[in-house]
Amino acid sequence: MRVLYLTRGYTAHDHRFLAKLSQTGNEIGYARLEAATGADDPHPLPSSTKCLRLHEPDLKLTWSDYPRLRRELTGVIGEFSPDVVHAGPVQQGGLLAAWAGFKPLVTMSWGSDILREAKCGPGRLAARYTLARTSVFVCDCQAVREAAIALGVPASRIVVFPWGVDLKRFFPGDGSALRRRLGWDDAFVLLRWM
Repeated sequence: MRVLYLTRGYTAHDHRFLAKLSQTGNEIGYARLEAATGADDPHPLPSSTKCLRLHEPDLKLTWSDYPRLRRELTGVIGEFSPDVVHAGPVQQGGLLAAWAGFKPLVTMSWGSDILREAKCGPGRLAARYTLARTSVFVCDCQAVREAAIALGVPASRIVVFPWGVDLKRFFPGDGSALRRRLGWDDAFVLLRWM
């Protein structure tokens, strides 16, 4: 089977997904929409992953790039001939794959694409368009699942797959000194990210 993995850039998450996909024995193609930045993951692509060029990626996508990218993606799909396209974030890779008319399409949320960008305006329109054409929607938590359902995705087409964190970089520590200093020794602490 051939899987085309279409994403915005190349982050630690992309590397982990591609590394696991490359272990399946399937032929994996990878295409990115944006140029590399300093925040990109330093890991090389898995050796069995075929890097497919859509274009010379711009540093940052704008809506005006999408018609050109759709044509280029249609060409890449025609050449690589994937059996499935795995694309995300929703308003970037997912939108382009949906607009190119490819099926089956697995659209993967990166969280903020559904929780923030799909709240209103062009981001919401793009999300609704993409999700209506998505065969399977993959997300990492219940909050994104619920937001996707509110955007019209049937619950039966949603897979919740927690990605986790890189435990080499983020690990539990002994926070007792900080808790004591803040007077939170016996407190239940809930952090909210805005």
